Amino acid sequence: MKPRLVFVCVENSCRSQMAEGFARLHGAGLVEPFSAGSRPSGKVNETAAALMKEKGVDLGLQTSKGLDALPAGKWAAVVTMGCGDACPHLAAERRLDWALPDPKHLPPDEFRRVRDEIEARVKALIADVAAS
Repeated sequence: MKPRLVFVCVENSCRSQMAEGFARLHGAGLVEPFSAGSRPSGKVNETAAALMKEKGVDLGLQTSKGLDALPAGKWAAVVTMGCGDACPHLAAERRLDWALPDPKHLPPDEFRRVRDEIEARVKALIADVAAS
C-alpha cells in the first residue's frame, strides 16, 4: 500500500489543490495524494489551474472538497496550509504546517512563487516519505 498524503487549506481551491497536483505528478507510483479544505469553496481556483498547466499539471479532474470527503484511515503525512483553528486532527505519522500565503489575490508572478515553493516542498516530502 502506498503512503497516503493529504494537503489541507481553507477553501481547497489553491494551495492544497496545487500540492495534490504536484504530488500526483512527482509521486506517481510512490504516494497516494489527496486534498481537502476546512471550509471548501466548491471550485478549483481558475488562476491556480491555469498556472499549474504551465508546469504540465491539469487540475481539471480535481474538485474542491471538505474533510468529510477524505477516506478513513491513517495518513503518512498531513500537511496544513493556513487553515488556522480549523486545521484537521487526522491520524498521521507526521504533521507539517506550511506557512504559505494564500495566492488567490496575488499578481501572477507572486502566485507563481507560491506555486513553485509548493512544488519544491512536495518533492522534498515525497522523497522523505518514500525513504521511510
